Amino acid sequence: MTRHSLFALGLLATAASVLASPVSAQTAPAPTTPPAATNPPAASPAPAASPSADSPQPGGATAGGDAGEMAYNNACCTCHSVKEGDNRLGPSLAKIVGRKAGASEGFNYSQSLKNSGVTWDEKNLDAFIANPDSVVPGNNMKPYTGISDAALRGQIVKFLATAK
Repeated sequence: MTRHSLFALGLLATAASVLASPVSAQTAPAPTTPPAATNPPAASPAPAASPSADSPQPGGATAGGDAGEMAYNNACCTCHSVKEGDNRLGPSLAKIVGRKAGASEGFNYSQSLKNSGVTWDEKNLDAFIANPDSVVPGNNMKPYTGISDAALRGQIVKFLATAK
């Protein structure tokens, strides 16, 4: 069974346990407020703070609103991080451009990726994101099968090439 299958089973088990847990019948008592005549005028609440460009997001990206970050966060950060050394279900993608495939320390790559001879550049990253098996057959990216939208892939590749 692959790591991806185990991960999916773990998610299913967690979801099942949440759904099976009993819901508490207790409710909190309604809040009481003094009569309106004794309340001073309420100040308008401060707006909620929005994440800054430097606020960490899932996968180590930031909330700068950049289209590439958003595309990465939507498609990649479940398994990958852009923080150096932060290996998850997939390896860290920090400084991926120029790195030999399957060579990052601290991650157990498939033999096919280790022996692929690929050095990541923007062109082969785009091809890999489109269809991993066409670039490195036998990789462990299952069940991921690729992103067909070239514009979306381009945003992700640009983000990965510039992520610090």
